[in-house]
Amino acid sequence: MKRRLVKRLVVHLRRRRGRWVRRVLVGLLVLLLALVGTVWVAYLLTAVPAPHPETVSQSTVFLDAEGEYLGRRGPVDRQDVALAQVPRHVQDAVIAAENRSFRSDSGVSPSAVVRAALSTLSGGERQGGSTITQQYVKNALLSPEQSLTRKAREALISVKLDRTRSKNSILEGYLNTVYFGRGAAGIQSAARNYFGVDAKDLTVSQGAALAAIINRPTYYERAGSDPKVTATLQKRWRWVLDAMRSSGGITAAQRSSAAFPAFRFYPPGTTDGQRQYLIDAAAAEAARRLGISQDQLARGGYTVRTTFDLSTQYAVSERVRERGHAMSLPKDTRLHAAVIAMVPGDGAVRVLYGGMDYAHQPFNDALSGAVEAGTALRPFTGMRLGAPLARLPDAAAPTPMAVASAYATAAADGTYATPYTVERITRGGHTVYTAHPDRHRVMDTGAAATAAAYAVASPLPTYTGGAGTGPGTRTLWQSAYTPRLALTTAVFAEHPATRGHPARPAHLPASAGDLATGVRSDVFAPKAATPRAG
Repeated sequence: MKRRLVKRLVVHLRRRRGRWVRRVLVGLLVLLLALVGTVWVAYLLTAVPAPHPETVSQSTVFLDAEGEYLGRRGPVDRQDVALAQVPRHVQDAVIAAENRSFRSDSGVSPSAVVRAALSTLSGGERQGGSTITQQYVKNALLSPEQSLTRKAREALISVKLDRTRSKNSILEGYLNTVYFGRGAAGIQSAARNYFGVDAKDLTVSQGAALAAIINRPTYYERAGSDPKVTATLQKRWRWVLDAMRSSGGITAAQRSSAAFPAFRFYPPGTTDGQRQYLIDAAAAEAARRLGISQDQLARGGYTVRTTFDLSTQYAVSERVRERGHAMSLPKDTRLHAAVIAMVPGDGAVRVLYGGMDYAHQPFNDALSGAVEAGTALRPFTGMRLGAPLARLPDAAAPTPMAVASAYATAAADGTYATPYTVERITRGGHTVYTAHPDRHRVMDTGAAATAAAYAVASPLPTYTGGAGTGPGTRTLWQSAYTPRLALTTAVFAEHPATRGHPARPAHLPASAGDLATGVRSDVFAPKAATPRAG
């Protein structure tokens, strides 16, 4: 009897356990289905947001006549480039550094999270747990808020983005928005800030270096100027190249021949103070040519190729600085110099030196300064000149640009060319403006020859004039020219304005002539003796 009762009890317990297990399994299944359903509904209701305004805002970049980077204008240092303009080895470098499964994952990669954690725990190279798609969503589409809700939304948007857009489209968006340090957002600005080239011209080594920078941009931005940072980046650069070799992104020969690239110095040197004078002039002209405001220009993503020759501009700047410091001037006297070099008969401005340092004097003496002429315009006195030079000989204090234009006209046998600083403007790979020299005859050939007759012919035609003589010299002008380049230098001094007293002219030391002669030597050095056509 007892055995029968025990047997029934066992059977009853087994049945109850079975029902309990089934109920638990059913409950878990219902919970799982509810969770899946919730995720699915959330996925359906999740919309891919538009990029933040700052991620679509682009800067305008300025280049010199040879394509060397001058600087930018705009709230964000970023310019979009099509993925086709980014070399495949650069794309592969970024994928190797940030998300090796990018081409095959679904936008979210649990394995990447595990791999990143293991790498960190083992002391290996830092790897991101987020996919490239997630990084793009986080940087360009969502707020920087750190919360579980935002992280879940990031994952949903990443999956949806991966299902609705091509991998190339996602990679292009990522490369155009990811931050590289040095204020550069996007691969194009990074290429220019670190190496002074366009993204399309990045080498394998340079591309690997930029890819290595992404995970610690504010630290690595000092590469090339900080030995410790440079050594750390070089280690990660080798790791990226090894990953590229393992994935087949580069050949064994490319890996073995790769050399760590040279970086542009950071932070910028003092010569960058000169660039702002050039950018000011070119930005004003570019906006005028396009019929837009300078603010619209700055945010428009244009590339402005200017007429300037940066290497000669820097040589002039250094010469003025050296000779200026060597002059013996009273403490209450400030030296000024304005230098303009342009192509006669064309108007392209190669050098525009408007002041020693933009940070201390944003006013451009070359363009807007009123400098006492004295005898500087004697070669043109009594001439019958056409506009805009007609009234110049009577001007008591013309701008250096006006005087430079007159001597450039004489060098071009009487053909005046309107000075210009912008050669070409492009946007999105399309040319929207090309300069066409505006020139017309304002003096006959005989008058031009008469003006030229005032010049001392050795070693090249040069005319020196100014206001005041001997120890009383207040301004010194010197103009030299060939048929291919005309140079005008104006040197003057002033007693700066003080409380209750306006600025007033000061006397120049006798050594002021050495400054003008030195500038002339630099501008007409072999490199500058064959200026590029406008």
